Amino acid sequence: MGRVIESVRRWSDMPIAIQLGHAGRKASTEIPWKGGRQIAPDAPRGWPTFSASAVPFAPGDAAPIALDAEGMARIREAFAQAARRAARLGLDAVQIHGAHGYLLHQFLSPLSNRRDDAYGGSLANRMRFPLEVFDAVREAFPADRPVTFRVSATDWEEGGWEVEQTKTLAQALEARGCAAIHVSSGGSTPSPRIPLGPGYQVPLARAVKQATTMPVVAVGLITGFDQAEQVLARGDADFVALARGMLYDPRWPWHAAAHFGAQVKAPPQYLRSQPREYKELFAPPR
Repeated sequence: MGRVIESVRRWSDMPIAIQLGHAGRKASTEIPWKGGRQIAPDAPRGWPTFSASAVPFAPGDAAPIALDAEGMARIREAFAQAARRAARLGLDAVQIHGAHGYLLHQFLSPLSNRRDDAYGGSLANRMRFPLEVFDAVREAFPADRPVTFRVSATDWEEGGWEVEQTKTLAQALEARGCAAIHVSSGGSTPSPRIPLGPGYQVPLARAVKQATTMPVVAVGLITGFDQAEQVLARGDADFVALARGMLYDPRWPWHAAAHFGAQVKAPPQYLRSQPREYKELFAPPR
């Protein structure tokens, strides 16, 4: 049986998780299908943004406000409050979004973090605020439920955040009780030089997996059943995450199970949809 199905089953008893994040300087923008450009702070529907430093995301954007100690404390507590609300709702896991050029990534990357205090400069300093946020969320969320972290392993830009720094961050997160790390990339600059192709981020996940013992999630143009299976079979990652592929095909896990001759659970309302050629696809209802 395929390892893809094994991964699906390992998470199948976890009904729902939530991702906690803060856009920072990438906030106050138009919706993506209308261009996604920044809306000026003084324009209708716009607002001032915050970041590690007063460095705009794109040329022509309004510069964000560099966070002071009070602002950072407010955001740490907001993350913690969000985790508490998630726990009260009965959610089973939370993921902290530290990737794609959002606020925590803005502290990590030297392209956006130009601070000269304890939160800027050295790698240890740039990691400080994201780790403080992780600690706050981990303390606020029940100890028996996982907290994971999503990271961009590289900015794909010279002088930016890169894989070796990501390994150090992963090790620090693991030491703090992080349950898994989800490895993506990019997002700190408007036009990074990304070598797009099927599974282009898998080598990043592999590099992080070699530096840590916690589970690693791979993502990025992984769309095929056999392609996903190979990522897991080679040991490049422990899980494969699907985003656009699942938007295109919300029943991807069912189709993968059919492809590998495996079996999955389905709500009773869907049992009659089982195709004739896959008579054992759906597990019998209990």
